[in-house]
Amino acid sequence: MSFQELSFESFNQKDTIKAWIYSPIRRPRGIVQLVHGFGEHSRRYLHMILKLNDAGFVVAADDHVGHGKTAYDSGNWSDWGDKGYMTMAEDEHTLRKIVQEKYPDLPYFMFGHSMGSMIARCYAAAYGEGMDGLLLCGTSGVFPTAGKILPILKKLIDEGKGEEIDPTWLGEFMGWMTDRIENPSTANDWISGDPDVVADHANDPFNNFTSPPNIRSLYYFAMMMEMIVGTQWAEKVPAAIPVYNIAGDQDPVGQYGEGVYAVSNWLAETGHKVKTKVYSGYRHEIHNYQDIRDEVEDGLLEFMNGIIEQ
Repeated sequence: MSFQELSFESFNQKDTIKAWIYSPIRRPRGIVQLVHGFGEHSRRYLHMILKLNDAGFVVAADDHVGHGKTAYDSGNWSDWGDKGYMTMAEDEHTLRKIVQEKYPDLPYFMFGHSMGSMIARCYAAAYGEGMDGLLLCGTSGVFPTAGKILPILKKLIDEGKGEEIDPTWLGEFMGWMTDRIENPSTANDWISGDPDVVADHANDPFNNFTSPPNIRSLYYFAMMMEMIVGTQWAEKVPAAIPVYNIAGDQDPVGQYGEGVYAVSNWLAETGHKVKTKVYSGYRHEIHNYQDIRDEVEDGLLEFMNGIIEQ
């Protein structure tokens, strides 16, 4: 494996996005653009990246505005800019153009986990033409609190408080996620049933899960959730794009499977070919459980190889 680190201006015209292109030793047979989740960064997927590289896939990944090395270098963990809920999707579009210029004519896939799956869904609706497959991991159906807090956050923005950081609103948005876990050790136990994964997440200096975005950025986050709901979203995704939708059935983000199947049903109802796999007994980060991560990655490869070999 070889890799190239690169930087480009964010759509928000404020941040410099840090990104990487990981290239296999063998002749590449496809591209996977990896879109990470909220409060983390793309190098938490190195096990997956290495496996994809070994299988001949180029992997492109960035750290979003307010996240990872992008935020670590700038010191800006809270402000995602003022250009709207599509900012991160637009940044993914910039990265796609960069990697496809470097590797033209290869089959192109996008994998998104958690918030990354929401970004990928926004992206597919806006820029889906030419995608060979969409892979969603830990996605959400109707996010329970998004619609409730949007008008409140909008009022605060209209009052000139959009730049303020108020931790209570992140709690209102996501604080319910351990409700079904008996005696949780931390507020982030919903991420994984493996305490080592939860501890690693907490100790990673490029994670900043507990530092909330400002009110305007949280408003954009909630708005993005609301814009990818129902068949009105799914019908904007080109029908030719096959979708692989995976999650754990103990994942609150996916409403314990219900929201995952809702997304698949929206896609099926609008004529998409969609495959759904829910892992029984597992929480949010199915790709980081040591006992199933190879199985999860093998499923991704099987899905993509099936498309390439058609």
